[in-house]
Amino acid sequence: MAARELMIRGLLVMVLVVLVGFLANVLLLSHLQHIVSQHQLRQTFTEQLAAGTAPVSEGNFEDVLLDDGEPVARIEIPTIGVDEIVVEGTSSGTLMAGPGHRRDTSLPGQAGVSVLMGRGSSYGGPFSRIQELAPGETISVVTGQGEHIYEVIGVRQAGDLAPPPIQRGEARLTLITTRGFPYMPVGLTRVDAKLVSPVQTPGLRDTTFRTLPPEHRELAGDLTTVWALVFCLQGLVAAEIVAVHAWRRVGPSKTWMVALPVFLVLGIWTCSEIVKLLPNLL
Repeated sequence: MAARELMIRGLLVMVLVVLVGFLANVLLLSHLQHIVSQHQLRQTFTEQLAAGTAPVSEGNFEDVLLDDGEPVARIEIPTIGVDEIVVEGTSSGTLMAGPGHRRDTSLPGQAGVSVLMGRGSSYGGPFSRIQELAPGETISVVTGQGEHIYEVIGVRQAGDLAPPPIQRGEARLTLITTRGFPYMPVGLTRVDAKLVSPVQTPGLRDTTFRTLPPEHRELAGDLTTVWALVFCLQGLVAAEIVAVHAWRRVGPSKTWMVALPVFLVLGIWTCSEIVKLLPNLL
């Protein structure tokens, strides 16, 4: 078989691997990854609560800015089966682990508005059912300042009136996710809830609405990791060239034994980087 024909076939196989890997990643592997991430985050956050070191501001107890993905709260909504560890940050890569707290807002329980964003379909779809919440239902959020109870005041879509601004010393929680068919969002759903337990003092925050990175806003993709995707694609091309050379030297059976695991690993890595480019609430 000519080298050119082998290369063309190899490229078609590479495209197929990426396509199948992408679908498998979004539809299946993402949910398994979410389960593993939540288990690890729950263990870490439980230890922090026991030690009294859970975050109460944008920094930790050593005054170091929290990294994206660090646990900051636990949210429970029994009526729709939500029991999730909330992480700091709302970029696409961060929300793979679970719901995220938007950095420019107060932590739950503190005075002001706290915004939590969660995926509606992939990676466990933790907020996939928040549109089912009705006024009067309760939401429990545990942070380093204790347990905070919120009462739902409404669910809104695009064009619906927002609740009136909060007064000084009051606290509100807003949950945000996508609406529409699974994996095909057509807009956003927001759930507003008021704090009915004691209001806590807000912690210091360096991030403001103006300085919030664009990848942390609603339905934004994360372009900051495009370089990783480039390396993944280069790796796939390099693996393809080596596989074609090996095919001619040692034969198809031995080539497949070595090349297939390499293609699978590179394919899954590539698909994971592609997902980061998609809307963070998908």
